[in-house]
Amino acid sequence: MKTHTLASVLVITLLAGACSPHDTPAPETSAAATAAPDFKSEHAEWVQERTADLGKPDGWTSLIGLHWIEAGTQSVGGAEGNAIRLAIAPDRLAQLEPRADGLYFTPVDGAQVTADGKPVQGEIRLDPEGKGGGTTLSYDEGKGQITAIKRGQRLALRVRHADAPARLHFGGLDFFPAEESWRVQARFVPHPPGRTLPIVNVLGEVADNPNPGYVVFEKEGREWKLEALGDPTKSLNLMFQDQTTSRQTYGVGRYLRTDAVAADGTVTLDFNRAYNPPCAYTDFATCPLPPPENRLAQQDDNRQLVRLAVVAGEKKYALALH
Repeated sequence: MKTHTLASVLVITLLAGACSPHDTPAPETSAAATAAPDFKSEHAEWVQERTADLGKPDGWTSLIGLHWIEAGTQSVGGAEGNAIRLAIAPDRLAQLEPRADGLYFTPVDGAQVTADGKPVQGEIRLDPEGKGGGTTLSYDEGKGQITAIKRGQRLALRVRHADAPARLHFGGLDFFPAEESWRVQARFVPHPPGRTLPIVNVLGEVADNPNPGYVVFEKEGREWKLEALGDPTKSLNLMFQDQTTSRQTYGVGRYLRTDAVAADGTVTLDFNRAYNPPCAYTDFATCPLPPPENRLAQQDDNRQLVRLAVVAGEKKYALALH
């Protein structure tokens, strides 16, 4: 999702230039009157984009299965008796075989399967999802999609379908009212080069992730700290828990992405755009969890636990089918 701060500034400047001196309000009145509508409209546009992204035919709500792959040849299809039974698929779709040099998928006779829009004839090697994109297979006239993922040393098939019940019953998102007070300025403090942070996913697997530094910000009279992942020259990725976690917001925690860190080391944290991980919408995702350092909790002078309640961003999502 992109922020539109620069575009908003340009729009405000052009509108101001188009007014005559007699039409222009006092500077403080003009700024206050313009900033709020722009902030609200930009946030509403961001929410609409996020909602549309989740509800796409291949969005997170379209997941219908995550199938871990065993050794040996396995049958794939929608009928009982398949080693890998898909929730929405033809009775018999393919044979799957992990080998030393990769994972191979062979459609059965008569099955219509494509890879990147081209019909699959014979076996095809499935490259797992990753920076290179991986291999995406389509079936059921393009409504179904199959990819491979690798977690640790294990491989799995990740399956999507446009007719997934979770997608068909997707009712949109619920957010706290957007408030500019939750758009805070933070300071980025870099770590020594090469530092990593262990991140656990919902499967219990641990992976060391590049940890370029942390951000520090002030809220409710206290200073708070969040460890960051990502590339400061592009975007920071923050995963956190707070006092609303498991109460008003998703029990695992929430994510927040920023713009690039500025040359002076400042970065904006717009908690209005804190969003739920994919696991809030599907049982078939393998989400990373916020590290213990990012629980937004600290002890006060009396050694009592104080937690920050981030009453901004995305709330819990209750799947209609649950």
